[in-house]
Amino acid sequence: MTAQLPTAAAAYVRTINERDPDGFIALFAEDAVVDDAGREIRGREAIREWAAHDIFAANVTLEVRNVSGTDGDATITGKVDGTFDRTGLPDPLIMTFRVAVDRGKISGLTCRLAAG
Repeated sequence: MTAQLPTAAAAYVRTINERDPDGFIALFAEDAVVDDAGREIRGREAIREWAAHDIFAANVTLEVRNVSGTDGDATITGKVDGTFDRTGLPDPLIMTFRVAVDRGKISGLTCRLAAG
């Protein structure tokens, strides 16, 4: 389904699913901010560390279920899988990812459990 996603959102999904940490971090602006379920990660280097631990070390995959928005502001809803601790998480784990883009780079990413 990544072919139907806006460009930055498609690249976000592709770099996660292809386990491409260098490609992943290249998508982000130097001063980008990630809000991962209320935990704020600021700047490309902090995002690199977060992604290394929370995405790539945990073998996260993202199966896109829905997408809305535009290339500058897209929201992806998808099923998340991987080898992370699932204690207290719903099964299946469905999350939303809001990808905000400015000047061709991700300036903001918000990750949340999907509503109901």
